Amino acid sequence: MSVQALIFPEGYRAPLSVMETQVAIKLIKDTFERELAQNLNLTRVSAPLFVTQDSGLNDNLNGVERPVSFDIRDTGSDVEIVHSLAKWKRVALKKYGFGPDAGLYTDMNAIRRDEVLDNLHSVYVDQWDWEKVITRQTRNEYTLRETVNQIVDALYTTQQKLCEAFPQVEPVIASEIAFVTTQELEDRWPDRTPKEREDLICREKKLVFLQQIGGKLRGGEPHDGRAPDYDDWSLNGDILVWYPLLERALEISSMGIRVDREALLYQLAERKATDRVKFPFHRMLIDETLPLTIGGGIGQSRICMLLLQKAHIGEVQASVWPEEDVTACARHGIHLL
Repeated sequence: MSVQALIFPEGYRAPLSVMETQVAIKLIKDTFERELAQNLNLTRVSAPLFVTQDSGLNDNLNGVERPVSFDIRDTGSDVEIVHSLAKWKRVALKKYGFGPDAGLYTDMNAIRRDEVLDNLHSVYVDQWDWEKVITRQTRNEYTLRETVNQIVDALYTTQQKLCEAFPQVEPVIASEIAFVTTQELEDRWPDRTPKEREDLICREKKLVFLQQIGGKLRGGEPHDGRAPDYDDWSLNGDILVWYPLLERALEISSMGIRVDREALLYQLAERKATDRVKFPFHRMLIDETLPLTIGGGIGQSRICMLLLQKAHIGEVQASVWPEEDVTACARHGIHLL
């Protein structure tokens, strides 16, 4: 799938030039990173680009994506480029000795070679990955929602700084977010697809936290796929924004309270993936030697694209695109980096 998957907004013209865009990207990233760290009490740490295959630390995403792998001559081991750092971060919190209500964030770069390329999806993934320690008492929906509000506050502040520096950029982030569950969406629009439901609720509410992703709904299917061994499907969700330029919902963050022992064993059984309990990461969860945490990923290019009102993610990040996509985009005023 290539050009057929692309959306070309009629009469599109980016509000900023290519050079102005680069300056604005730096402003967005610096501001949001600072605000996120302050709001969530996070410390920046370094993170791996790849992990060993037998560590169990790579994120399996929906379970069908193929990681990029290679061997290291001196160690004799096979390693995989990370899909995300969902599991690694939890181990890192223990190693660094973080206490309750404190955590870490890092720049995560990944390669997802099975991604279907379109306006929003690239083979290259860049995001802020963050994770913080919670307690058994704070492992609840209130903590989840409060954290979402803190992230929205960081986004809103970043948007204000951007619009002050570049008045030609119009704001797209609302100051308040609506909380909706996937079951509520199925009940309201039972004959629509999950993606159509997301578009409908985001068109109505503008900014949405869609809760409880991964488990089966009453209709018999999950709203969307989630790996069984990082988020607790009853305490997770996505931050979605209505993006008028493309007339669709745009996901900018996937996050949630992570599995404890009980949630892990239940979800592994649901996905028929109990063989994973042999991995060191999963053993630490079962033995309860890892802290209880909440965490997520926030798309860097997605946020830049959204705030800068770009029609294609390739306008804010350098990646590889089919030649026909590059040519078609140029004809419609979309200049891919």
